[in-house]
Amino acid sequence: KTDQKPNGQLVNTPTTPKPLEKEAYYGLAGSIVNAIKPHTEADPAALLFQFLTAFGNIIGRTAYFMAEADKHFTNTFCLLVGDTAKGRKGTSKGHILRIFKHIEEDWIANQNQSGLSSGEGLIWAVRNPIETEEPIRRSGRPIEYQTVITDQGVEDKRLLVDESEFASVLKTMGRNGNTLSAVVRNAWDSGNLSILTKNNAARASDAHISIIGHITKNELKRYLDSTEVGNGFANRFLFVYVKRSKVLPEGGRIHEVDFTKMSNRLRGAVDFAKKVGEMKRDETARKMWIEVYEQLSEGKNGLFGAVTARAEAQVMRIACIYALLDKSATIRKEHLAAALAVWEYAEASAKYIFGDS
Repeated sequence: KTDQKPNGQLVNTPTTPKPLEKEAYYGLAGSIVNAIKPHTEADPAALLFQFLTAFGNIIGRTAYFMAEADKHFTNTFCLLVGDTAKGRKGTSKGHILRIFKHIEEDWIANQNQSGLSSGEGLIWAVRNPIETEEPIRRSGRPIEYQTVITDQGVEDKRLLVDESEFASVLKTMGRNGNTLSAVVRNAWDSGNLSILTKNNAARASDAHISIIGHITKNELKRYLDSTEVGNGFANRFLFVYVKRSKVLPEGGRIHEVDFTKMSNRLRGAVDFAKKVGEMKRDETARKMWIEVYEQLSEGKNGLFGAVTARAEAQVMRIACIYALLDKSATIRKEHLAAALAVWEYAEASAKYIFGDS
C-alpha cells in the first residue's frame, strides 16, 4: 500500500500476505491441515509448509524431476517468520510431526535433528563410511597397504533439521571461516557434500536434507547479511510469514480428531513415493507451466528479487510433493495449481518481510 510521510513524500509500505488461496489446500495436505486448524493457535500456513517439507523429506531421495541437466528432489527448506515471538511458530511443528510419528517412528527419532553450527557438523550427520589406507608391515617395514573402514557412516541419508532459533544459525554463519552456508547450498542442490580441508575426511553423497527454521522478522532483517543474499543461500528457502491465527485460552480438542483415515492415506502415499523415479507433467500441466514460466523466471529488483530467484525450481519441487501425496508419478494441473498457490504466499511473505530494500 502507499503511505504519505509528514513531508508529503509517498512511500510504498508492504502489507501482510493474504491468506493462502484454496488451491493450496488441495488433497491430503489440505485435509490434514484443515483437521488440525480449529484446534491450534498456529497459522495454517505454518502447518501446511511444514507438512509439505516433512513429507518431502520422509520419502527420501527417490522421486525427482529434471530441469535441463539437473535433478530436483523433494527436499525443501522453509523459514517461518513472525513479527514477534508470539507467532506460534513452534506450536505448529508439534502437530505436524505427531502425524508422521504414526507413519515412521524411526524417522521421527533418528532423522529429526537440530543444532546447525558448521558445515562439518552437517556433513557428519549424513556422512559416508570413512576409509583409510593402513600399512601391512613385515619385520617392521610396510610391504603393502590395505583399506580399512574407520567409521561405518550413516546408512539413512534423510535428515530433517529443525531450528527453532534460526537467528543463531545466521549469526554463526557470519563468523570467519564458517562453512555452513556452502554446505547448506549444496544440500539443497545435489546432496553431495564435502569440505576440501586437510583434516576433514567426512564426505556425504546423496544426502536428503530438509530444513525448517523459525525466526522473527526483525532478527531476519538484522542477521541475514548481503553475502548470504548474494550467494544464493537465502533463495533456497521458502519464506513463510506466520502469525497467531486465533486465541484458545484452554487449547483445542485435537485429541477428539480421528486421523485414522488420513494417516492410512499418508502411509500409502509415503510407500508409493519411495518407489517413484523421474516425474513428468501431463499435457494439461505442461501447457499451464508454459503459461506461467515466463512470469516465474522473470527477475525482480532488489533484495526481494534476490531471495525469490529460484521460483521455477521451488514451484516444481512443491508440485511433485502434491502429486506424490495423490500417489501419482505424473504432475497434473491441480498439483501445479496447488504449488503455485503455495509459492504465491511465499513470494508475498518475502515481499512483506523485505519490502523494497
